[in-house]
Order: sequence, then structure tokens, then C-alpha cells
Amino acid sequence: MYRLMVLILLSIGMFSTCKEAKKYHDEKPNLVAEAPTDKIADILAHQQKLNEEFKDPDVSPLPDRFRKDFKGLDFFAPDTNYVIDADFIRTPDAVPFMMPTTTDRKSEEVVYAKVKFELHGKLFELEVYQNAELIQENGYEDYLFLPFTDLTNGEETYGGGRYLDVRIPNGNRITIDFNKAYNPYCVYNKKYSCPLVPAVNHMDTRILAGVKNFDKK
Repeated sequence: MYRLMVLILLSIGMFSTCKEAKKYHDEKPNLVAEAPTDKIADILAHQQKLNEEFKDPDVSPLPDRFRKDFKGLDFFAPDTNYVIDADFIRTPDAVPFMMPTTTDRKSEEVVYAKVKFELHGKLFELEVYQNAELIQENGYEDYLFLPFTDLTNGEETYGGGRYLDVRIPNGNRITIDFNKAYNPYCVYNKKYSCPLVPAVNHMDTRILAGVKNFDKK
């Protein structure tokens, strides 16, 4: 999911990358855009699909010792208040940079756009990234990566933050569904090399939506 996720980078050495895993999480269009009158059903369908992927040994990031007893990920309850209509502000003059990851590897990214929106009575502006290598792959030309941290990290959610996948919109507005926020794959398996969330994408609020932290007990 960059799921990435986690997930937009090429493998080096012994490490698998979150980009490789991400490919297994991007097979269908965004149903929020297709069925705006049934957002809850879309969120539940997304959760079911994600659980199915985690159970599948061919695509799951879970080691065998966790997958054999896996019952499902722990999600916050679906909440349409976290389906946000945001301004999408392109940044064509942005300079590529090397984003650090959980390993020594770094990934070449560019700030493709910034998104601005209101949530919980606060205004937020987050950067959205495009990976230099990923855009060369068929089907990923319009793929963007939105990592973020919030005040649930280290408590209900993974301390390092979570990821969202989005597609380049046609206009200057975009739907961001925090119910589809997911953990970097390195949360489940240390063999993955996953991008670290830039400090600029911290949200000073609690995002009670998406995947919660993973209990390895």
C-alpha cells in the first residue's frame, strides 16, 4: 500500500523494497471517486482486500510465523470525516532530493505537489512525492506518495507514521481518504527498506482512521 507503505523504492543488497510490495496493492481504481454516496462500503471493501493480501503468502509482507495465525489487521472504525477534499497545488520547480529510508538506501524523490485542507478545525499543508524510478514503470506514471505522522504515533499507530497512495488528479482538487492509511512494510518485516516520513508532513492532530499498529505478540 508505499504500502507503501513503504514502498516506492528499488531493492538493494539483501533488502526488499516497499515499492516492490506496493505493486500488489494498486490493482483497482479509487472507489471513493466512483461511489461517493457509499463511502463506508468502499472503506470496508478496502479493509477486506488488504486483509486478503496479508493472508496471501505470495504477496504478504508478514513472515510465516505471523501469517499462519493472522486473523486480520487492526483498523480504526470507518469514518467519512476523514475523507477529505483538498487543494492540489503542483510544484513544477521543485528540485529532486534523496529521501532517507529505514536502511542505508536513499530514494530519489521530488515534491510533485502540496495538498491543503482543513481537518478538526485546523488547516494543514502536506507534501506529496513522486519517485524518479517508479514513474518509468508501466501503470505507475501518475502514482504519488503521501506519508504523514500525527499525534496517534507511538500509541494507537506505528511510531514512524503511516502512508497513503494517491493518483495525480486532472484538476486542482484531490480526495484524500485517511481511512486508507497503512503502515510501512518494515513494521511487519525488517527485510523491507521503507521511506522515512519527512518532518514537514507532521500533522498536529490525531488521525483516528486507517490501520493501527501491528501487535507481534
